Amino acid sequence: MKIVSYNIQYAKGKDGVHDLSRIADSVRGADLIGLQEVTRNFPGVPPELADQPARLADLLPGYFQVYAPALDLDAGSAIVDGRAVDRRTQFGNLLLARWPIRSTRHLLLPRARTFERADPQNGVLEGIVAAPGGDVRIYVTHLNYLRSQQRRAQLDWLLPVLHAVPEQGASVSGASRWAGLATVDVPREFLILGDFNLTPQQAEYERIVGEADYFYGRQRVGGFLVDSWVAGGHREDEGLTWFDEATQFRSGLRLDYIFVTPGLADRVLEARIDADNPASDHQPVWLELKG
Repeated sequence: MKIVSYNIQYAKGKDGVHDLSRIADSVRGADLIGLQEVTRNFPGVPPELADQPARLADLLPGYFQVYAPALDLDAGSAIVDGRAVDRRTQFGNLLLARWPIRSTRHLLLPRARTFERADPQNGVLEGIVAAPGGDVRIYVTHLNYLRSQQRRAQLDWLLPVLHAVPEQGASVSGASRWAGLATVDVPREFLILGDFNLTPQQAEYERIVGEADYFYGRQRVGGFLVDSWVAGGHREDEGLTWFDEATQFRSGLRLDYIFVTPGLADRVLEARIDADNPASDHQPVWLELKG
């Protein structure tokens, strides 16, 4: 199974050109695709790309999709010919899958109001996908970009929630008793991918994967996750997934991850970064799992 995470920066490439076809080509061939910074009616985006989920559906017709915009604002709604016409500015996460997405939920992450820099609401998109080898539980997220304190608060809230989902149920539980809907079982194992806006040197990373022992290093333990990049044979301190426009994209950091539960770590076959891709200021992060 091939999985890719990509912050597409609303399809704006390193050359300043908005091009969703490049984004689609970058992820084509994956079985599960998690995209961040997917927009509708976003300022500065060309009109022909105003509805990015719809355009991606055209470009990737063999994929099912769910869009979860954490930011949702009025963008000029009006009465037209006696009918209310809604126009929204939206910014959020998109999940695409080769197989039907059986259940989905949109989780909004905690936040504190800012008074200087713009700070959009962050969210997590949960999907349970009907993969041939068994259902897969996957999350697409984009953590706060401004402050470590806020990211830690988001992770302190989110990680216990994700581990508790098997006891809570999917978007509906006990559904065989209501309206004839089928109950969706929740796989205990899961993966979460996205732009976490943190580096492996920060406390937030340790909150996800656990502390490193002075002698034994990091251990795979319950309640924490595994960095699939490391499980794929790489060092924590290598690899770049975001490049800074202020330096003409010459310097960067590893901010994008695919984390898996310890039970999935031994299924990692390959983890890689598409380092030369020019379609965004971020790079696609790929993972291949056995089975």
